[in-house]
Amino acid sequence: MADDELGALLGRIALKDRHSFDRLYQKASPKLFAICLRILGDRGEAEDALQDIFVRIWQRAGMFAGDGRSSEGWLATVARNHAIDRLRQKKPAARDIETVHDLADEDDSPEEHAHLAGEGRRIDSCMQQLKPEWASAVREAYVRGLSYNELAERNNVPLNTMRTWLRRSLLKLKECLEA
Repeated sequence: MADDELGALLGRIALKDRHSFDRLYQKASPKLFAICLRILGDRGEAEDALQDIFVRIWQRAGMFAGDGRSSEGWLATVARNHAIDRLRQKKPAARDIETVHDLADEDDSPEEHAHLAGEGRRIDSCMQQLKPEWASAVREAYVRGLSYNELAERNNVPLNTMRTWLRRSLLKLKECLEA
């Protein structure tokens, strides 16, 4: 389906045109389902995610209309982000500290503790070499698990800018840690 046709359908969906929504579902659902299936790895989960995605598209089509981006790319991004969010929600909850006590290795020697502490200091030192907003984005993405979209919104930057920040930050960290 041509991107301009998808864009026209999204524009009509923003006006709550159900017929256009049905056409969009017929045209776009196979590709969006494939994205969900690839990310989630389970057909049932992917089917559930696809339904949620189309609810989001119905609710947020007005956010797309006329913004100049590729409509196919916008739909794929909505699907990808939702599937990733579902994966994050499936992560097991942290267990009570008493139930994981045996996981702690009490046999670590003082040398091993010192080595681990030294590695932590090296990482902290390398993080300080990054621009403050880049370091913050790295922590939020890789420690707190925020998505690229969430980070872009929090920092008031375009999504691709956030991706660039994170990619460049990881490259700088790698260089610093290898030095």
